[in-house]
Amino acid sequence: MTDLIPELKTPTAPAGTGRVRAGMAVSRVDGRAKVTGAAEYAAEIAAPDLAYGVVVSGTVAKGRIKRIDTAAALAVPGVLDVLTHENRPRMRANDLAYKDMTAPGGSPFRPLFSGEIFWSGQPVALVVAETFEAARHAAALVLVTYEIDEHDTNLLASLDKAYKPRPMKAGFTPPSSKGDADAEWRDAPVRVEAEYYNAVEHHNPMEMFASTVVRGADGHLTIYDKTQSSQNSRWYVSHVFGLGKDKVTVRNPYVGGAFGSGLRPQYQLPLAVMGALHLKRSVRVVLTRQQMFSFGHRPETWHKVKLAADRDGKLRAIWHEALQETSRLEDYVEVVVNWSGQLYACEHIHLGYQLVAQDRATPIDMRAPGAVHGVHAMEVAMDELAYALEMDPLALRLKNYAEHNHLEDKPFSSKELRQCYLQGSERFGWKDRPLAPRSMRDGDELVGWGMATGIWDAMVMVARASAVLHADGRLVVSSAATDIGTGTYTVMAMIAAEQLGLPMERVTFQLGDSTLPLAPIEGGSSHVTTVGGGVHGACDKLKATLLKMAQSQAADIFKGRKINQVEFNDGRIHLRGLPDQGIGLSDLLARAGKERVEEKFLMTPQLLKQRKYARAVHSAVFVEVRVNELLGMVRVTRVVSAVAAGRIISAKTAASQVSGAVVWGISEALHEETFTDHRLGRFMNHNFAEYHVAANADIHDIQVIFADEEDRIVSKQLGAKGVGEIGIVGVSAAVANAIFHATGKRLRSTPITPDKILMGDHEVPVGR
Repeated sequence: MTDLIPELKTPTAPAGTGRVRAGMAVSRVDGRAKVTGAAEYAAEIAAPDLAYGVVVSGTVAKGRIKRIDTAAALAVPGVLDVLTHENRPRMRANDLAYKDMTAPGGSPFRPLFSGEIFWSGQPVALVVAETFEAARHAAALVLVTYEIDEHDTNLLASLDKAYKPRPMKAGFTPPSSKGDADAEWRDAPVRVEAEYYNAVEHHNPMEMFASTVVRGADGHLTIYDKTQSSQNSRWYVSHVFGLGKDKVTVRNPYVGGAFGSGLRPQYQLPLAVMGALHLKRSVRVVLTRQQMFSFGHRPETWHKVKLAADRDGKLRAIWHEALQETSRLEDYVEVVVNWSGQLYACEHIHLGYQLVAQDRATPIDMRAPGAVHGVHAMEVAMDELAYALEMDPLALRLKNYAEHNHLEDKPFSSKELRQCYLQGSERFGWKDRPLAPRSMRDGDELVGWGMATGIWDAMVMVARASAVLHADGRLVVSSAATDIGTGTYTVMAMIAAEQLGLPMERVTFQLGDSTLPLAPIEGGSSHVTTVGGGVHGACDKLKATLLKMAQSQAADIFKGRKINQVEFNDGRIHLRGLPDQGIGLSDLLARAGKERVEEKFLMTPQLLKQRKYARAVHSAVFVEVRVNELLGMVRVTRVVSAVAAGRIISAKTAASQVSGAVVWGISEALHEETFTDHRLGRFMNHNFAEYHVAANADIHDIQVIFADEEDRIVSKQLGAKGVGEIGIVGVSAAVANAIFHATGKRLRSTPITPDKILMGDHEVPVGR
């Protein structure tokens, strides 16, 4: 492994950044490269003798291919070949070869493996040509004839076909129950019961999925892939095609958003590798925006929630069941209902979760998977209970504040949610909120205030990190991590800079290469605690090594000193509080005749200790909406999001993560839905013209507050938790609750579009 890999163009902080401390607002070290175009993405890598592949998408939802006519495509000048299931390179048949780090139970989809069709939009051929234009033209000339079978893509019409998940996805815990929720619900004086529905959503990151496979003269494949884990993609390619680990390198130094869509290798990766192996040359495959809708998505979900309470608001029963779509191939599962057993103090909890197999692509993790839908249903139900009690919604939540996890009977490793409630409500002005709906108006608009609680796992995984101090005073820290725009480059550089007392411009963090030290997939808001813990540990070991060197070279100062008796500042090691009593780090290496000093660290969770605790991040979201009932238009004019996520390392990127997640929560609540024509079994609005997302005009004031919290059980090294997912959880529920406060209309399905506002109270159209 080299110290600096030129092809990565690893960003470094600009000069003058100076010393840093955790919690500072530091600008992104990769920011300049991104805004000036210096950052190169998977579809921008130059390679000699590069061919271009264009995917041909299937047009039926279920069946098998009878015939593929490629004659017209092959006749196009510049076309090199058309790969189909009949002439593709050899691929392994074993399901295990296609299992990636996040694969659910079942048989993963194998592109071009056979002529069987599992969903509309499935790739059925790859045209490879000397130019992209020739490949695109030829792809339109490929004629496919199908034998069509009857399909089913209608979840709400198929709820009676639900079943319990079979083999579980790693990390998924089936929901459990406690007490007798049914009996408590029947006997309680105040009860609410309702069904909720969440439509299909698609990730739509700015960067389309792309893979550029650069074939070396020796046959080595260097792959630039749009992925959330270079090592996951490397593992996948090696196993699918039977290639040795030393024959494949995957790089992803820059990723233009992913939100979970890059956790699994998408089908352009194996198709690009097929082209490279078949033609023995470099090949690039880039999906179109329409094809970005032809693989995983946030699954469609139906819920039933029942809550019961005493007249003083004390919860007596929580009952939450959910049904969610999956594919025929795999049992994709999410933690949807489990959150309802953790949010509030209650001794009688019933939770249930089932799947409904559909003729669609397997769903995939999408920012805060499961929690976005599960917490939405629970938090809207809590608002309904508050109004049944004639009680302030925040007061109801405080009445049932959980000091420990009642479902598992475990204490929380840390929990400053009460601080979030109090600080968030004060900043928002919640005390001035009248309880009655339709009681606030501004001109032609009704004004409503709503709130909700958020929760997400505080995760930590396994990672390795390397820290190298060079003779010129540069510190290079490495791990095969990923930065999908979350600030990984910046946060890891901050951790290393603080540890060694160096200015940011002297620190480089290397990521995005499968040959670097082990790192997990960039997902679940775990990178800071996991990779960050590894960086912290590697720097700790490096400091210990440097102290030993100082003790041998400057014994008069450092002899007998322990690590807690020295400091590292401005490129020097000195006695604590005595900056003049020390030596420069570059001088240490020079005297020892060393060009570099390296230490490595294996980061592992404190499993035995962590198992005794419930580990979570929490939030409280307060929202103001303005509703024009005549037009059915809703504007979210103000949001306060208060988050308890442990020790915040990078205040600027953390706040950016939360505010961006709030934007997406607003979009989920009001705009985002992928429509299916069930006659065709096909997503219809597979483009940006018809798939609505929040635009600049939809977003107004967003304020982010971080509670004072530290968690040394989740993160022994840093005291941190992740913030990427928590920012979106609860936002859509807070918007829905604010709309009820403004209009008195209870809307139970997302997105809440103008037609639903105009119709009034909205029940889920089909239930069980």
